[in-house]
Amino acid sequence: MRIGAFELNEPLPELRDPHVFAMVRPWVDVGSVGTLTLNRLERFMASKELGRLERPGTFFDFTRYRPNMRLVDGKREVKIPNSVIRYAITDDGPDYLFLHLMEPHSNGEDYTDSILEVVKHFNVKRYCRLGAMYDAVPHTRPLLVTGSLGDVTQNRPVANFKVRQSTYQGPTTIMNLLSEGIEKADIESINFMVHLPQYVQLEEDYAGTSRMIEVLSSVYNNIPADLAPVRRGQRQYRELNSTLDRNTELKTLIQQMEAYYDAQLDSEDTTAASSSSSSTEEPKSETQLSPEIEKFLSELGGQLDSDPEE
Repeated sequence: MRIGAFELNEPLPELRDPHVFAMVRPWVDVGSVGTLTLNRLERFMASKELGRLERPGTFFDFTRYRPNMRLVDGKREVKIPNSVIRYAITDDGPDYLFLHLMEPHSNGEDYTDSILEVVKHFNVKRYCRLGAMYDAVPHTRPLLVTGSLGDVTQNRPVANFKVRQSTYQGPTTIMNLLSEGIEKADIESINFMVHLPQYVQLEEDYAGTSRMIEVLSSVYNNIPADLAPVRRGQRQYRELNSTLDRNTELKTLIQQMEAYYDAQLDSEDTTAASSSSSSTEEPKSETQLSPEIEKFLSELGGQLDSDPEE
């Protein structure tokens, strides 16, 4: 069945109050956090493929998203990059759609309209975007997660998760047309962003994936916290420590980033305490950063409370 630019497998499943988990590659999928998170959720929920773009070349430049050649039963096959939709039906609801989306290079309006058509066809109740960004955060501290929950409540608090509204203005991605369409359709929308150390840049960051699943499990009762690949993430970052021991300059830089990170969190805690006691004093950080770290933070736009363009 054709819906927009997507060809969906028939018969279409009957989904009960479905929620969407979506990631957009490569825009906000550094460390493959969004991809890895969706993959783990899909395996856990025994998802099935629903469909994919019928003609992905309408939207993607294959000199930028390269097709892959592989051997299947001794024969060469070309695997073409595509946006794929999967679904999972649960016993206790809601059901889920998983959107593995790629940022388009052309015909962006048609692309986002097609995704929105699929979302509306299945009467999606909630759209949840997952992602990760690089930031001036140290790997030696709990990874920060920011996002928006709207009217959604958490089942339990999670440390270092901050609900924040982005104030970004400037160049952005065409994928935000989808966000606008979701809002206009009165579909509940939430998002989560893991902040990863800019100096690490792992192809697959399992510490970031663990933090994402930890936050999701605080919102969704049927997502267990132990689904997170905690030990694998810890092992990755431990191996990084041995490398840093041989790099004095980077080690010093990370120590200053730790001081900045701690000062920011202390400042937020002080602000919250001052607010609750009706104090009008502005908290001030005593941490002095070197010119090098100040320059580094400036180049990254490295405030801990900054999200990428919405």
